[in-house]
Amino acid sequence: MRLRPLITAAAVRLAESGVASPLPDAENLAAHVLGVDRMRLALHPMIEADEAARFGQLVERRATRIPLQHLTGIAVMGEIDLAVGPGVFVPRPETELLFAWALAYLETLGHAHAPIVVDLCTGTGALALAIAHARPDAVVHAVELDPDAMIWTRRNTEARAADGDTPVTLHTADVTDSALLTELTGRVDLVVANPPYIPEAAVLDPEVADHDPHRALFGGPDGLDVIRAMTPNIARLLRPGGATAVEHDDTNGAGVAAIVTAAGLAEVTEHPDLAGRPRFVTAHSPSER
Repeated sequence: MRLRPLITAAAVRLAESGVASPLPDAENLAAHVLGVDRMRLALHPMIEADEAARFGQLVERRATRIPLQHLTGIAVMGEIDLAVGPGVFVPRPETELLFAWALAYLETLGHAHAPIVVDLCTGTGALALAIAHARPDAVVHAVELDPDAMIWTRRNTEARAADGDTPVTLHTADVTDSALLTELTGRVDLVVANPPYIPEAAVLDPEVADHDPHRALFGGPDGLDVIRAMTPNIARLLRPGGATAVEHDDTNGAGVAAIVTAAGLAEVTEHPDLAGRPRFVTAHSPSER
C-alpha cells in the first residue's frame, strides 16, 4: 500500500489530538517503522501491511500524547543519537543552540590544551556526550543526581564509548552541593547546564507534564531555585577566563543574568531561541580574580 496517504491521515489524527507538530511526528514514526531517515521517506513510497499496522499503532499511542521520543526510543543532540525513555528528561531542540555556542567557545581556545568541560544536570548525557563527540580532545565530566536518570546517562555513555568517542566521566552528585567537584576548582574551561527551571505554576503539555520527571522540570516557585544554588559552584569551578552557558525558562532571561552577575561573572549575555524567546545565558569568569 502507498505510504503517503497513511502519513497524511496520521497527521490529521495527531492534529485532532492536539499534537503540536502532527506532520513531522507522523513522518518520524513512519521513518522509524521503515528504519530509514525521515528525509528519505520519498524513496520509500510503499509500505507492507505489517509495517502499516505497526505505524497505525504508534500513531494511536502518539495521539494519547506519549512523547515521540518515547515511541522511537531516540533523541538527538548535535551529531549523536541518545537513548531516552521513562525516567529521564527528553532533550529539546532548543538546547542545540546552547550546544552550538559551547562548541564555538571551545574553538576560541584553540587546541593547544585539552579543555575541561563540566555538564551539570546532565540527564541523558546529551550535552556532555555531544561535546565529547565533537571535541574528542576535551576532558568532559557529567553530573546527575537522579538515579533513574543516571540509568540512561550510563547507557548512553557506554554506547558512545563503544562507538569510539572519548569517554565521559560521570558523577552522581548534587549540583548545589558546595563540595561538588572540588578537585576541579579553578580549572574548568566550560560549564554547561540545562537544569530544572520551569516555575511550579506553569501549565505544561501532556508530553511534558505526564512523562518527563518532575524533578528534572521544576525549579521552585519562580523556576530559579536550582540555578541560584548552583551558580556559586559554577563560578568556583571556572578557571580565570573560563565560560558558562545555562539554559532557563523563557520568563527568566534577566533573572538568570542577574544571578550570574551577582556571582562575580562577567560578559553576561542573554541568548534567544529560534522563536526569539529568552533561552540561555552565557558568562565568563574574570581573567583576573
